[in-house]
Amino acid sequence: MTEEPVHQPHQPPSTPASKEVWKKGGRMFSILLAVHLALLACTLVSSGAFEKIAVHDYDVFFLLTVMMLIVIVWIIFYLVGTSRCPDAILCKDSHAGPIWLRGGLILFAIFSLVMDVFKIGYYSSFYSCLSAIKIIYPIVQAIFVVVQTYFLWISAKDCVHVHLNVTRCGLMLTLTTNLAVWMSAVTDESVHKAHSNSSAEECNCNSQICQIFKNGYFWLYPFNIEYSLFASAMVYVMWKNVGRFIDHHSHHIHRLKFRLFRRTFFVGIVLGLIILVSGLGVLILYEVQVNSSTESSKKSQALTMYYIFNIVCLGLMSLVCIGGSVIYRFDKRDMDRHKNPTRTLDVALLMGAALGQYAISYYSIVAIVASTPRDAISALNLTYALLMIAQHTFQNIFIIEGLHRQPPKEDHKHDSHQKDLYGLTFVNINAVSLRVPDSGSALAPSAASGTEAIHPSDLVRSLAAPKKMNWRRKFLREISMFLLLSNIILWIMPAFGARPQFDNDTELNFYGDSMWPAIVDICLPFGIFYRMHAVASLLEVYIMS
Repeated sequence: MTEEPVHQPHQPPSTPASKEVWKKGGRMFSILLAVHLALLACTLVSSGAFEKIAVHDYDVFFLLTVMMLIVIVWIIFYLVGTSRCPDAILCKDSHAGPIWLRGGLILFAIFSLVMDVFKIGYYSSFYSCLSAIKIIYPIVQAIFVVVQTYFLWISAKDCVHVHLNVTRCGLMLTLTTNLAVWMSAVTDESVHKAHSNSSAEECNCNSQICQIFKNGYFWLYPFNIEYSLFASAMVYVMWKNVGRFIDHHSHHIHRLKFRLFRRTFFVGIVLGLIILVSGLGVLILYEVQVNSSTESSKKSQALTMYYIFNIVCLGLMSLVCIGGSVIYRFDKRDMDRHKNPTRTLDVALLMGAALGQYAISYYSIVAIVASTPRDAISALNLTYALLMIAQHTFQNIFIIEGLHRQPPKEDHKHDSHQKDLYGLTFVNINAVSLRVPDSGSALAPSAASGTEAIHPSDLVRSLAAPKKMNWRRKFLREISMFLLLSNIILWIMPAFGARPQFDNDTELNFYGDSMWPAIVDICLPFGIFYRMHAVASLLEVYIMS
């Protein structure tokens, strides 16, 4: 008598579709976590900026300190967990965390650490009348910057395949913490500019060393703001790469080769340096005349000089961007349609950050056109606002089209040829000579199979031979370098105090003392970030050209 087979309950197989559904579910949970934390942080930061609301700045510092401590613990858990598991990182995204982006992150991190030192020195000057959290916060922030910078330097390219949901939540918590620190820094800087003696109500900062610390850390705020945004962008790309498998055939690694500067005309670099140096001079004169002089004529001269410089700079940049877009019409390279989270984020940030400057420009245009009387400064301000809109539009078109272009075909051939050669340079030289076809030898299978035979002397000639660059690539590189240097000075000027939006009374009188500062304080940080992000994107375009 045979036993009847026992029917086990049906177990659905793990299909790619079910994995994709669970992947989206894990992402959704981490997104919801980030949204709630971001809203909580935004509520506290914005409430703490107003004196009449019973939310103090030390409440904000307490929340940010707790968030940073949790992120530090998670980063240590991530680094230890991935180092002990050999299958934790099966592949890396070659597009994520390029060397220039990580180098910029380190540069901003160094200035952020100096800012934290100045903050500690400033708050320690009168610790007896302050909450202890105000001294603890910069200390924790300094540790957070060091740990996070190390984490992003070694892990920015990771495609993690262990602890997927924990990793997604940890990365979203890290991203939200950086955005919360960014919001706090922007708010603190705006309040400081609006009320230069805001700390005089609580404690007196009478000593010279205290004033140095106070002025020093406010001057370093722009670097800390950019650090938080750079880190947020890199963390977002890591979050997108969690559980991702890379198709290496669709990934082209672009190496920064300084030898390619040999075949440039240096026109873009020279013109860009002229704009950069001239802009620094204009910024210094503007700050001196606006802040140290009470005469209205000096203020008008400073505004006129500022507007003329920006009109010339923005006009040149617009024409150059149009020329670059025309050159792309003759470019024979195909469009790169492969999945690339880094490029998708770059495009989204360019388009989104430009909205801040668009908003300020349109508000200015309405105020200038509707106001009377109209003088020379109003005409310059109107031209400046119109050119700002045009320049952002044309530059976005140029950058986005450049980011979506395939690398030059000759680079493909050269790189693939180098791969074959590199594969031979690590073996015995006698083994390399076996690849040379010999009619009397049986050790030349490569010739029979159609593989190109390579001699060691050919290897040296191939690696040493310079590549000829066509006129389109030369012009695109000159354009990219000119725009890169121009965007640097257009980041420096508003980031370090040049704010004609407040020094020119047209918009302030039209919108009032409450509405116009709110518009500028909300929109200008996005405009400042746009310039620095455009620099990173233009460097990518330069290398790919």
